[in-house]
Order: sequence, then structure tokens, then C-alpha cells
Amino acid sequence: MNEGLGKSAALHVGLIVVLAAIQFVLPEYHQGNLARIMVLAGYAAGYNILFGYTGLLSLGHALFFAAGMYGMGLSIRLLDAAPAPALLAGLAAGAVVSLVIGVLALRTAGVAFMIVTLMFAQAGYLTILLMGAYTRGDEGFVISQAQRVMWGIDLSDPVNRYYAALILFAACLLVTLRLLRTRFGRALIAIRENEERARMLGYDVFRLKLGAVVISGTMSAASGAAYGLLFGYAGAGFASVQYSIFPLLWVLLGGAGTALGPFVGTLFMFYLIDLSSGLTTAYMLVAGVVLVLVTLFAPQGLAGELRRRAWRWLP
Repeated sequence: MNEGLGKSAALHVGLIVVLAAIQFVLPEYHQGNLARIMVLAGYAAGYNILFGYTGLLSLGHALFFAAGMYGMGLSIRLLDAAPAPALLAGLAAGAVVSLVIGVLALRTAGVAFMIVTLMFAQAGYLTILLMGAYTRGDEGFVISQAQRVMWGIDLSDPVNRYYAALILFAACLLVTLRLLRTRFGRALIAIRENEERARMLGYDVFRLKLGAVVISGTMSAASGAAYGLLFGYAGAGFASVQYSIFPLLWVLLGGAGTALGPFVGTLFMFYLIDLSSGLTTAYMLVAGVVLVLVTLFAPQGLAGELRRRAWRWLP
């Protein structure tokens, strides 16, 4: 057990160290790509807590991502807030929205939960469009370079942006690993494996699920707020159904219920689309074929298959 924990710690810390060091040799294009991937991997890590570890399939996570993005962006645009308070506003918005949605959506289960979360996300997307006087609707709004300086650090600078994205990703990864070692995290896995048995053992299943929704939603909101601040834009497209499906694909590809799965899946899919789009205009067809093959031959995802075949200690 201790040996497995040691290997897990070495692997995950090693990944963070490699990501910190690789910035010095990456071309600017890939540096920007990897910064974007790390922020989105944080979003996927939040989704993984709900889907991978708790077993709740949500199609409404774009609402939490957008809540963080607009909580941050509107604080800067309308209230002229500094970046740090604006980020806190984005986190608070995500926590409140996830709490409210959790209380309402968890009255359902299974397919009904999936549909209800999708409906709430669509309502959020339409609200953003209808409040165009403040949100600028589908067009969105730009956050200027001068508004993206936090504690004297210009977050529009590629190097600073890269390390800010790395800090966010490392925080999401470490929170996930820490959660798995708590009684709360083990209870979530028990619910995923057999909810009725967990209820019979005396677990307050509703309270535990609600906690998972709030943690997942807040982590997703942190990624949304960071994405808007680091890349200087907030738009309604980030609240669309597409951005609810993306984290599901990333987690499934990387390995649901694995700490590294969200990063692996996000990295794989991002570069799959990027490389195939350079080869053909039918790049989505190429991506679709590759995704089907991965699903057929690695049904547990890339990191999941690695855990099944070799590294059984992988969390």
C-alpha cells in the first residue's frame, strides 16, 4: 500500500515538474496550446470528481465553467475589480450555482439527472444571450491586457500565463489526489459502485452527492475564471452544449476515475483535432474514427487501460 502511494506521488509530482521544465524548450505555439490544455484539464478534473468517482453523468457542466468565467469577467468589466477579487467572484459564482443546481437536480437519478443538468445548462446559456447588454451575448467581450495584471504579474505574457495555468492544473490534481484519501472520497467511490449498499451502511447519500456536485462545480468554475483571465475573453459559446460534452469526452478518453485521466484525455483530443485539421478539411471525421478506435480497444480510457494492464496502483 505504502509502495503504491509512493509511486503515485512520484508520478504526479514528476508530471508537474516535467510540465514546469518543458516550457523552456517548447515553441511559442505549443507553449500556448499546453497552457490552454492545462486549464481545460482542470475543468475535466472537476468533471471527473462527479462522473468518474461518484458515478453521476452530467451534461450541464458548461454552466459551472461559464459561471466562473462570467463571475470573473463581469466583475472586471462592470465593477472594475482587480484580477484577484474577480477570480474569487468567479469561484463564489460557481459554488453558489453548483449548490443550487445540486439541490434541485439530485432529486432525480440516472437519465433524468443527465437531462435535468442539460436543461439547466441550456437555461444558463439562454440567460447569457438574453442579458446581452451586460454579457454582449454571443459576441462576448475582451478583457484587456491592462486588466489582466495580478500582483504586478502580467498574465497576458506567454510565460506568466503558462505558469499560472500550471499552478491551476497542479492545484486541481492535488485536490483530486487528496480527496481520494479522505473518508469523503472513499464514500463517493462506494456510492459509484453500489449506491443502495452505501445507503444501507448508513451513508447520507444525498449529502455526499451534493458535496461532490459543489466541489466539482467549484473546480470547473475556477478553470472557467482562469480561462477568461489568462486568454482575455468571455463568450456565450463556453456555456453551450458543446462545452458540456467536451469534459465528458476528455474524461472517457483519458480514463474515468483516474487522477491523470482528465489531463491525458484533454491532451490527446486537443492535439488529435489540431493535427488532423492540418491534414484535411474533414478533420472531425478523422478525429471521430480515432476516437471510436480508442473506445473499442481501450474501453477504460488511456490511463484506465494503463492501470488495468500495468500500474494497478494508479489512483
